[in-house]
Amino acid sequence: MSKIEKNTVESNVRPEYDDEIQKIADYVLNYSIDDDSPNSDDAWNTARYCLMDTLGCGLLALRFPECTKHLGPNCADQITPNGARVPGTSYRLDPIKAAFDIGCIVRWLDYNDTWLAAEWGHPSDNLGGILAVADYISQQNISKGHAPLTMRKVLEAMIMAHEIQGVMALDNSFNRVGLDHVFLVKLASTAVVAKLYDLPRERIMAAISQALVDGQALRTYRHAPNAGSRKSWAAGDATSRAVRLVDISRRGEMGIPGALSAPQWGFYDVLFSHTNKDLATKPIDERRFSFQRDFGSYVMENILFKLSFPAEFHAQTACEAAVILHPRVEDRIDDIEKIVLTTHDSAIRIISKEGPLANPADRDHCLQYMVAVPLLTGDLMAENYEDDYHEQHHILIDGLRRKMVVEEDPEYSKDYHDPDKRSIANAIQIFFKDGSSTDKVAIEYPIGHKRRRDEGIPVLEAKFQASLATRFIDSRCKQIVELCNNQVQLEQTPVNEFMDMFVTN
Repeated sequence: MSKIEKNTVESNVRPEYDDEIQKIADYVLNYSIDDDSPNSDDAWNTARYCLMDTLGCGLLALRFPECTKHLGPNCADQITPNGARVPGTSYRLDPIKAAFDIGCIVRWLDYNDTWLAAEWGHPSDNLGGILAVADYISQQNISKGHAPLTMRKVLEAMIMAHEIQGVMALDNSFNRVGLDHVFLVKLASTAVVAKLYDLPRERIMAAISQALVDGQALRTYRHAPNAGSRKSWAAGDATSRAVRLVDISRRGEMGIPGALSAPQWGFYDVLFSHTNKDLATKPIDERRFSFQRDFGSYVMENILFKLSFPAEFHAQTACEAAVILHPRVEDRIDDIEKIVLTTHDSAIRIISKEGPLANPADRDHCLQYMVAVPLLTGDLMAENYEDDYHEQHHILIDGLRRKMVVEEDPEYSKDYHDPDKRSIANAIQIFFKDGSSTDKVAIEYPIGHKRRRDEGIPVLEAKFQASLATRFIDSRCKQIVELCNNQVQLEQTPVNEFMDMFVTN
């Protein structure tokens, strides 16, 4: 026999589902937030606030034509009996398109919640699939004489989607292998939407496996010089795709048990190693997803809200510092010699950029732009990213950007990753041509951080009320606010009745 032997056949013994797939399925099927979470009240309450904030962000986005052009049925004049509603509109759509539309408006202004770890993302993006499917199921149930789902089911699905996306993000950096974080939206939405459909364990695992082999989005559209508006609808696309994959699976489509671990063809070999030399040389057991903690309700309890600025979260504290410095520099803009921005490593990697900014999506992911505007005006709003505003003010803004020096503070980077802190620190100090300077204004935790919850919740409530007022008359706004401020009543409300309140003519 030759000393060189070549394997000419593959083993065709079908494996059990990958452990990671089973872990996610068992969590959504078996975990009880009330029985298993030591902070269940905190989880439920925060989910309610998250629901309010996320819907408010979506309503605000409806003011922007670049967003609304994506909404509505795929076919003109399409009628969908018992179709899911898109808040703030009159659309009644199939749940797959409704999930896209809800996810699109929620994410458009980069103003909904955030989770920062080895990977980052916005777990409330999953509300697109959750709310569309829950509304559709509820209306279907009523048409058949059955009870609708209640909003408690929506809140439970939100807590679980947050947990899946957030825990997966703690140790696993998809951005380092070039994948976009909306992969985690697709994964989390698939699991919880399958639960809303009351699918059995095997069907849930089949759906999860489909999400894993589905092909994942690249981050190209989030980074210079290719940053663009796809980043504003990518999460809507991901949560919508999850609804579609669950629909395929509930019809009986077979799953792919080795979706993660299959040699050469699985997720780990194809997408989680070859583009990363450090991972590629490791055995597969060392390339598997790492789970820093068991699934529970930790992520919802500790979620970060964007309360003051529609801006990429790594810049939130920088924007706060800029607002503080505004009155000290507004009459001395021409006297500024240098602006030193001290930040953490993730902010440098994601949003520190120089050169021309081509579109609103480019601007709201530029640290220097997001600091320049509040230094000049004392505030930062979504309108400040639009082309009209940029054309009028780019000379002043770009003048300040050219004077900015970005530096990393290793302690800021360390505390950003510390699970007991999870700070998002930034500092600004401004130096003038006459040799004088401002104090260094440093802010470690943004107002939306859990450490500032007592301060942040009134701001969240005010943000929600202002968002409602952009679409509804006063009496409807009052009705919605009163319901959302009552935890027990909200949880007992049928989903279809809740969605009725957000319909416009």
